[in-house]
Amino acid sequence: MKRRIEKSVYVFDSLGQPAEIYNSEKKESEKSKSVFDWFSSIMASFVIIFLLFAFAFRVVQVSGTSMTDTLQHRDWLLVSNNEKNVQFGDIVVATPPTYKGGPVIKRVIGVAGDEIYIDFDKGDVYVNGKILDEPYTKTPTTLSYDVEFPVRVPENCVFVMGDNRNGSLDSRSTQIGIIDEKYILGRVLVRVFPFEKIDYINLR
Repeated sequence: MKRRIEKSVYVFDSLGQPAEIYNSEKKESEKSKSVFDWFSSIMASFVIIFLLFAFAFRVVQVSGTSMTDTLQHRDWLLVSNNEKNVQFGDIVVATPPTYKGGPVIKRVIGVAGDEIYIDFDKGDVYVNGKILDEPYTKTPTTLSYDVEFPVRVPENCVFVMGDNRNGSLDSRSTQIGIIDEKYILGRVLVRVFPFEKIDYINLR
């Protein structure tokens, strides 16, 4: 019959009295538990992050210059998933069925019931008869396509344009058109890359 031998070291004080008992097996057990707890915390964090990005957020990259100077080509953006409360001024990612070039990133200019009119000679945009103050635009809106104005935005739809008004294909063209909200993938929240340009885009 084998007997279990514990490896203990006794430490004595200056008077020769035992001051500490060092048990190597106990210390190893505590160290293993600490490593396990650390590993469990890391795994739990990864699971939480995965769930957040799977169901609440997504990360997309800007392709093109239609949103300059607000967003730049190859910027990375954090986007909310399945946005149900789109408002004027929001920057959204959408997949209009009439456009075959992939998802688009544009700014919401009109929501359901709004009347949009653009004076292409002056470059001014009107919503419900009021001229918009648009400090975010790169250029005045002088580029027209094949949509005739004024137009009224149908229920559950949005009218969108890029901030680079003369370098953007958007709701002024029937290739994009007025977009049904069911084709909106999400609302842009934060620019996450490049790191030196991290900032909030669409926080309410």
